[in-house]
Amino acid sequence: MSTTVALIAILFTFIIGIIFGGMAAFLWRRIMFNRQLRIAERKAAKMVSEARTEARDLLQQAQEEAKKLKAVADNEYRERRAELQRQENRLSQKNETLDRKLESVDQRERNLVNKEKEIENTRNQLGELKEKQLKQLELISGLSSSEAKQMLLDAMEVELRQEASRRLHQWENKLKMEADEKAQEILALAIQRSASDAVAETTVSVVPLPNDEMKGRLIGREGRNIRALEQATGVDLIIDDTPEAVTISSFDPVRREIARVTLTRLISDGRIHPARIEEIAAKAKQEVEADIQAAGEQAAMQLAVQLHPELIKLLGRLKYRTSYGQNALQHSIEVAYLAGIIAAEIGANVNTAKKAGLLHDIGKAVDREVEGTHAAIGADLVRQWEKSADVLKGVAEHHLETSDTSIWGFITSAADAISSARPGARRESLESYLKRLKALEDIADSFKGVEKSFAIQAGREVRILVKPEVIDDLGAMRLARDITRKVEESLDYPGQIKVTVIRETRAVDYAK
Repeated sequence: MSTTVALIAILFTFIIGIIFGGMAAFLWRRIMFNRQLRIAERKAAKMVSEARTEARDLLQQAQEEAKKLKAVADNEYRERRAELQRQENRLSQKNETLDRKLESVDQRERNLVNKEKEIENTRNQLGELKEKQLKQLELISGLSSSEAKQMLLDAMEVELRQEASRRLHQWENKLKMEADEKAQEILALAIQRSASDAVAETTVSVVPLPNDEMKGRLIGREGRNIRALEQATGVDLIIDDTPEAVTISSFDPVRREIARVTLTRLISDGRIHPARIEEIAAKAKQEVEADIQAAGEQAAMQLAVQLHPELIKLLGRLKYRTSYGQNALQHSIEVAYLAGIIAAEIGANVNTAKKAGLLHDIGKAVDREVEGTHAAIGADLVRQWEKSADVLKGVAEHHLETSDTSIWGFITSAADAISSARPGARRESLESYLKRLKALEDIADSFKGVEKSFAIQAGREVRILVKPEVIDDLGAMRLARDITRKVEESLDYPGQIKVTVIRETRAVDYAK
């Protein structure tokens, strides 16, 4: 019982403690809330005070800014008003100036009208005076005005013709001198940079024999060996009294070379009969064709140009072709080098010039089989396998036979002339040489007023003495041009021919 009472007392005491503790906590929280409330009120009051202070400051600053803006606006307004006033003043001054100028222009116009009237009156008076003077001059001279004008025009025409001829002669000399200097410079450079053999090779047409007994073996029984050889190679074998030698005759240099190789092999082998002849001839033909191909490829490779295989084969055939003793293939290679040098000097395409120079005589490879000049034949061949139109022009025009020759024709022609006309390049028979000199002098002598003519410098210059009483100075220039034109039309010659006309007047008297 006492224990229960004690527990109840303890429980009661605990409950009372809890109640008092809760009340104490409530009171503490109430106190703290009131304290925080007061702190918040103080902060709010402080913020309101600061906001009011800041608002007053902002209002004061805004008022000051407004005053400044107003002052600036007032200044701008005054400045613009002053500027407008100045512009109005300038416009008024300009208007006054324009008014004064208009008055001055009107005055000048009135003055001009008056002067025009005076000039018209003066012109009429001068016309009347001129008519009177013309009538008086016609009476004095006995000529009408139209006749006098015609006489004056005739005199002026003669004077102008003489002056034009003199000026033309001066311009021609100047242009010729400049062109000659430039051409000589280019050609001299091209010649200096090209080294060639002085003596050209010739195609061998005579085969040596070890002894004269070999002639009989070549002829064979009843001539069967020589017939078999001629049929297999297409040449004529001439066996005559020439000791230890036979001659091969054929218009085709390739056939002649095949026959030479065949004959040399037969003589070396010693077995000469129709079957062996045909066998050796077939092998020789293959070797010569291979040599032709190799020669063409070597020439193209040497000049670094690209050619069609057919053109290379035709080019190689020129190895066995000669012109006045000059090998055609070596001549073509030399022309290609020279054309390239000339093209480089004048700013043209070097590769095109080389190709045109290398192919310029390609027509000679087949000119004995096709009718026409070798330039036309070569142009037809090149047209089939070469795409460049400039190369075609160089081949077709290298003899300057067309009226509208292109630059490639001139380049190829110049290189061709250098190669063929250099000393030692070609051989010319005495008979043809004398005929050419005689023809050159005959052309000069055929013109009226020519007293004498002399072909000098191995036919590269002709000097003409004219009669001074028949041909004057201007006529001498015309005569030189006419003779040059006729030489170009009538003669075939390498290089160029200089035509010099000399007009000499002598005064002779004797002191006694």
